[in-house]
Amino acid sequence: MEPQEIREGYLVKKGTLLNSWSAVWVVLSEDGIEFYKKKTDRSPKGMIPLKGVTLLSPCQDFGKRTLVFKITTEKKQDHFFQASYVEERELWVKDIKRVISCLQGGKRFARKSTRRSIHLPDKVNLNELYTLMKDQDDGVKELKLEQDNRVFNHCFTGATVVEWLISKDKARNRPEALMLATGLLSEGFLQPAGDLSKEGAESGEQTAFLDDTKALYYFADSGFFCEGYSSDDDVLVKEEFRGNIIKQGCLLKQGHRRKNWKVRKFILRDDPAYMHYYDPTKGDDPLGSVHLRGAVVTAVEFVPDAKKYDIDGNLFEIITSDETHYFLQAATAEERKEWIKAIQAVSKSGK
Repeated sequence: MEPQEIREGYLVKKGTLLNSWSAVWVVLSEDGIEFYKKKTDRSPKGMIPLKGVTLLSPCQDFGKRTLVFKITTEKKQDHFFQASYVEERELWVKDIKRVISCLQGGKRFARKSTRRSIHLPDKVNLNELYTLMKDQDDGVKELKLEQDNRVFNHCFTGATVVEWLISKDKARNRPEALMLATGLLSEGFLQPAGDLSKEGAESGEQTAFLDDTKALYYFADSGFFCEGYSSDDDVLVKEEFRGNIIKQGCLLKQGHRRKNWKVRKFILRDDPAYMHYYDPTKGDDPLGSVHLRGAVVTAVEFVPDAKKYDIDGNLFEIITSDETHYFLQAATAEERKEWIKAIQAVSKSGK
């Protein structure tokens, strides 16, 4: 039986011989990690068996590279991977830890059954509940909250979730609401944002969700982002970087001159409406920006020179107000849909 694929996506990996970092396509399965030079490659560049490994996250061996985690094999070989943003790193780390635990216990990978562990009634539909919570008019309001010298965008408190569940007659009392919130957290609909909520989520207690005004959470598919205060009071920050981060992650981008395709990290901001792109293997300075005010974004099935570079599927195009064309490729059809939706919203509402 083929090992089950658990998670896949772009990460940046440090070379094992040279001190260089490169973007690779990574596939996590029940027994190991395979990484490919390109998503379309049939044979992996390398494979890391996960039996007996140790995982360190965050790994702080590389100074400014703050999103690194380290896997050390039984033979004491270190592998370093870097994510695009904190939440992405934590999702990878969570699943890798689960795989390691299953291999140690001789079990097959399975996400924890929330219903068995916290006795959720069968009639409770967490997916429907999550949809109601995200309703823009009647759901849980996403806020910008300050805590411990950091600003948390698009988040809310644990106490807010509990009070919302009771006010909408989804729970009769706080303990019952806490049970539902823990279910949403355990199934990945809600994610912990601050240190307090992360400690609760990792505690292993039945009520891992905290009914607390200082415990911060966010919707799994929201534009959540955490940032520190600027040391110079933001005086030197360009206007185009001041918008809230709506979405971020890696995409393939076609170059304007050579027409070749490279993995780039994208950060989408609103008000003003900009999308900056970066070399994911290097620092924080963007390679370029796309002003999205009045831009048009559509899914496309064909891009000039795409076949030459073995690029196929999940393509989309951005045409800016000054008629500049950008061709991009998402990893999946669902990811393309999410990017198009987010860019369309920002292009209409942002400055």
